[in-house]
Amino acid sequence: MSIVSWIVLGLLAGVVAKVLLPGRDPGGLIGTTLIGVAGAFVGGWISARFLDRPITNEFYDGATWLAAIGGSLVLLIAYRILFGHSRER
Repeated sequence: MSIVSWIVLGLLAGVVAKVLLPGRDPGGLIGTTLIGVAGAFVGGWISARFLDRPITNEFYDGATWLAAIGGSLVLLIAYRILFGHSRER
């Protein structure tokens, strides 16, 4: 997959992660989508590096989507833990 495909996949994974973990995020919609893009890259790297499950070059592969969404969830949870209480309501 090209970089553009990973960015699109990351944006969609960020939306899915936001749906799975609703609530206020310190970064808002833009921050959540950027976390989704970063999560797609991190999830793909973790999948290929540590789980011995290389990511295929197909956009519609289920393992690629699970890795991207999993990476987005991990980064979103870490972001909420680190910066969740830094902004007063």
